[in-house]
Amino acid sequence: MMSMAILPFTRRGYRRTLQREAQAWLVRLTSGRVSEADGAAFRCWCAQSPEHARAFAQARQVWQKMQPAARQIAGRVPASRSWAARAGRRAFLGGAVTAATAYLLVRPPLGLWPGLTEWQADYRTGTGEQRQLTLAGGLQVELNTQTRINVQQDQAMGGVVGIELVAGEAEILTPARAGGEPMCQVLAGPGRITAMAARFNVRYTDAKVHVSCLQGEVSVESGPGGAPVRLLASQQLSYDDAGHSTPMPIDGEQVSAWRQRMLVFNGVPLAAVIEELNRYRRGRIVLTDPALGRNPVQAHFSLDRLDEAIALIRDVYGASITQLPGGIVLVGQGRA
Repeated sequence: MMSMAILPFTRRGYRRTLQREAQAWLVRLTSGRVSEADGAAFRCWCAQSPEHARAFAQARQVWQKMQPAARQIAGRVPASRSWAARAGRRAFLGGAVTAATAYLLVRPPLGLWPGLTEWQADYRTGTGEQRQLTLAGGLQVELNTQTRINVQQDQAMGGVVGIELVAGEAEILTPARAGGEPMCQVLAGPGRITAMAARFNVRYTDAKVHVSCLQGEVSVESGPGGAPVRLLASQQLSYDDAGHSTPMPIDGEQVSAWRQRMLVFNGVPLAAVIEELNRYRRGRIVLTDPALGRNPVQAHFSLDRLDEAIALIRDVYGASITQLPGGIVLVGQGRA
């Protein structure tokens, strides 16, 4: 009789332990800087039993179910980096889960679900999603994956006067205005892009902004008091807090390949290719061998068949591929 009473309690305790460990792995993998030892340890943890793998997959499902409530809270929380501390853990979770939850909601591990800050943007796209917008005055904006923008509109001027690219990538087409005034200004990071009757691409990732002029011309200002730099069609420059680069020629079709749902790489290191693939797929591809990541890649990948990209990495470089729950893929050196 005693053993029958203890067994359910022990089983419940075991499940709770697995849940805590799964949440701890989510936090650990959040940074994206997973070492080879981390990858091996995580693989071993998942392989201990089917229940370990299910616990990790279920952690993802729990957070997805919390999204409707989180959306309501996001509308009441001021847009600030410290909002999580002000709102408090109980506002989000009712004391049901660990203190790591608020962190996971702000910085979702491996991009498995949108963070709360994403819901505060005027327009946004999720992982792998693209979206076309036609704004006031005929301004056309196409948002790439994981992109957030805010829009400022002036009814007196009859159109959009400003776009803030919070993060991600967008292609913008600005029609000419009567009188020749600039149609729109785009704020991205520590700079501003001004254009009239132009088509251009702006990408803001990893604290750096890349501006590519595809048609017409644009003016780029970076940093306080920086002199405007003129970009003509088929030119690109980048800038960050340290300043801007010299305008360089580009292949406009390659820059805009994502609009045809393609990714084009010409001599790009495999590590950079994997980071780009991670922008378009749920979960995360984790490179566990830096030497493998230095191999150059020459390839075209369809955004609708990214599993083929993983297979190509395996076949061309002899890499080992380990599929884990939650869309996590470990890529390392294959065995000789």
